Amino acid sequence: MTTHIVFWQLKPENRDANALEIKRRIEALVGVVPGLLEVTIGRNTNGGEYDLALISRHESMEALHLYDKHPEHEKVRTFVRSVVDKRAAVDF
Repeated sequence: MTTHIVFWQLKPENRDANALEIKRRIEALVGVVPGLLEVTIGRNTNGGEYDLALISRHESMEALHLYDKHPEHEKVRTFVRSVVDKRAAVDF
């Protein structure tokens, strides 16, 4: 199993609405993208640098790479990039 963790700093415009939309779109990928087992995504409540965090679990590192290139994930990524200022990620 591979775990994928992402942190996003959202642009200030429509921050709350965009956080909800990212959450909705990413959660909708479960059951659509093969090898994506589960997703947990939520707002940061500690006042830190990042606004939103994602933890996703994939069957394998190969499944994570397939997720990354999946057309439905690409659609989500296009939206995310339009509303994010900064991103950090870790895979293990």
